[in-house]
Amino acid sequence: MLSGCGFQLQGALTMPVEMQRTYLDPVDKHSQFHRELRLQLQAAGVELVDTPDNSTAILSIRRDETDQRVLSVSGRNVPTEYQVYYTVVYSVARGEEVLLPPQDLTLTRDYTYDTTKVLGKSREESMLRDAVVKDLVRIVLKQISSL
Repeated sequence: MLSGCGFQLQGALTMPVEMQRTYLDPVDKHSQFHRELRLQLQAAGVELVDTPDNSTAILSIRRDETDQRVLSVSGRNVPTEYQVYYTVVYSVARGEEVLLPPQDLTLTRDYTYDTTKVLGKSREESMLRDAVVKDLVRIVLKQISSL
């Protein structure tokens, strides 16, 4: 029945040959995005090398930032809704050849805020940020796999 509607499982991403031995050049080696990207690249069979000299590709992350902004406030000027956002800018090169020009990606998630549930809302923000990071990594890997 599923095959009749055109649905097809996505399956595992296959990385192009150029990405076999990749040097990861992050702006922040301790960011959530960098950690998740490393894990997913290794899971996809990419060997991460320590220097760009013995790599087949260089994945540069030029911007890696996250924050939140207030979307709405109550009549008493208390924030009632926030937006979590995460922005990355990355590119892929092989030596002097640019395989993928700089890509700028921003994902956002909104959540309501209640001052009576501070601990729960803090956890919700953390979970939303984790989900945004995983989605960003998925998008980056999908774009790289189409090289």
